[in-house]
Formats: sequence, structure tokens, C-alpha cells
Amino acid sequence: MYKVSVIVPVYNVEIYLERCINSIINQTLRDIEIICINDGSTDNSLEILEEYAKKDSRIKIINKENSGVSDARNEGLENATGEYIGFVDPDDWIDLDFFEKLYNNAKQNNCDIAVADIVRVKKDKEKIIYTSKYRQFSNNFYEKLLICNAPDISYIWNKIYRASKLKKHNLKFKSSMCFEDIIFTPQILLKLDNLITVPNTYYYYFKRKNSIIHDKTKQKDYYAANDICDKLLNEQNIPIEKIRTITKKYKFLGFTILKTQKKNSIVKIQLFKIIKWAYVIK
Repeated sequence: MYKVSVIVPVYNVEIYLERCINSIINQTLRDIEIICINDGSTDNSLEILEEYAKKDSRIKIINKENSGVSDARNEGLENATGEYIGFVDPDDWIDLDFFEKLYNNAKQNNCDIAVADIVRVKKDKEKIIYTSKYRQFSNNFYEKLLICNAPDISYIWNKIYRASKLKKHNLKFKSSMCFEDIIFTPQILLKLDNLITVPNTYYYYFKRKNSIIHDKTKQKDYYAANDICDKLLNEQNIPIEKIRTITKKYKFLGFTILKTQKKNSIVKIQLFKIIKWAYVIK
């Protein structure tokens, strides 16, 4: 049995894929399997994967017709044989000791979940959007939500999960649905037990304009996923207003000039510069 199964859903990401795979195959934790699900790519993604697989026997390629990232990840879950399971998106990358740190902390503390920090990369700028700052431990659902800043930050890929618990509770992604993390993460935090955070261990989330979160046609899925999440939280008597950030934007001439965010009675206000045009009459 491998220590960690790494699941990588792949769809038309040829310009990013090598950076991602290089960060995984060069992990200091060598006892991993790398399950790459080619979700019907029409670019050179499959060819890139096949070249890597020739050099590294830990890489397993699964080809399927395109049906979305949820189905691709579920395919990976069905084929994973590792003690723990992690996810890496094909346009992102990770620290070279990422899985070693998460696995060792999970094992030494008998935890079902280990959580890393997140760095958002946008163009040439990096920003830490989630950090635990110090090691935290919990087995309480509400505390785990607060520690992970969920559901505001419901990303699945900065964590590893005990595979036996995922299978025990039959935890999978909602098929053919975008923004599936919003549903999956709270379910994981509810069903799995002990969680530990591992500071100074980084997942690099590459934010690009043509990613699915910027696709306005998928907004219906976004709202549906949040509704399912809120229903779960209500069933567990979790005060949604204390864990979810409510954002309001105020616009002038199409530009956001003011944004307010409220969470647990704390309000943050952000002012934006207004673009001014100078008309020159000759």
C-alpha cells in the first residue's frame, strides 16, 4: 500500500501540466502513487502524461470521456490504493515536502485529515489566502469548520484524507457539478475525525482567467452547491452567520467602488479607486 494516493484531474492544461507533475514526482515522500485522470483532453495533455509515465512507474493514467472534474476525481477515488488521499489540480503545484509533512503529522497524531497553507498565485503576485500560523488539532465539527475557514475556503487540495474513512462513509463528489468543493469539504469535516493543521507547508493555487470559477454559465452550480452546504450546516445546528462571510459590492459606472464583508458581526470595508477619464478637446 502506498502512503499517499495523489489524484490529478486533467483536462486541456498542456501549458501548466509539466509544472504540476514535476512538483509531485519530486516529492521527498517517495512512497506515493500519482493517478492522472485524462478527462477527454483535446490538446497535448495526454501525450505529456504518457511521457512522464514512461519515466516514472508511480504514474497511472486513466482515460475517460469528458464529464467534468467531479467525475474525474471520483474515478481517481475508485482507483486509489494509498493509506491517505490527496488532490492536486493540474494548473497548481506544491512544496516538494508537501506530502511528507502532511503524512507524517497525520500518522504521528492519528489524524484523519491534515491541512496545509494556501498561496494564491495571480500573474506574478503571490498571496497567502489561508494559513493556520500554528499547529491546531480538533475533532469537533464546528471547530474544524472554523480552523479551515470553511465554507468560505472549501478547497479540497490543501489537505490529505484517510482513505479508509472516505470509503467507510462512501464520500464522493457530486457528479457533473461545478463548485463541488463547497459540498465535499463540509461533508469531510463532519464524517472524518481528528484534524491537524501543518503550518509552513504550501499549496500553490494558480488563479487564471479562463478557469471554471470565472465561467458565468456555471453560477447556477455555485448557488446550488451553497444551498446544499447550508442545509448540511443547518442540520448540524451550525450558526451559518458565524462561519460564512457575507459580501456586498457597491458599483458606480460599472466599477466596484466599495465592498463590505461581514462575518460573525465583524465588518470589513474595502474602498476601490475610481478610474477617471480626461477628455482633451483640440
